Amino acid sequence: QVQLVESGGGLVQAGGSLRLSCAASGSIISINAMGWYRQAPGKQRELVAAITSGGSSNYADSVKGRFTISRDNAKNTAYLQMNSLKPEDTAVYYCNAEVEVVVGLYDYDNWGQGTQVTVSS
Repeated sequence: QVQLVESGGGLVQAGGSLRLSCAASGSIISINAMGWYRQAPGKQRELVAAITSGGSSNYADSVKGRFTISRDNAKNTAYLQMNSLKPEDTAVYYCNAEVEVVVGLYDYDNWGQGTQVTVSS
């Protein structure tokens, strides 16, 4: 069983910054990609950023140039540095990880409990 725990959310004014963390623990052989998603009220969950174990990353167009995803493979932890925050970034942010739980077998359905990010105007 794999647990993902997010932290770092909060209330910030527009233009401010926050750094989210996602720590994975449990039955982990390795982790392939890790990603951050967000869901605003009344909207579908959307991908914000993702990063492979090798460090390749991709971003939603809406956050390019403002958000940076990174990870520490030794700690099974991913981070999301969010700068120049806008009110439209307000959402619950979730972490996802593609975890090798048995040699050669990956579990893609691993999610954290979410952390609220609220950006005031």
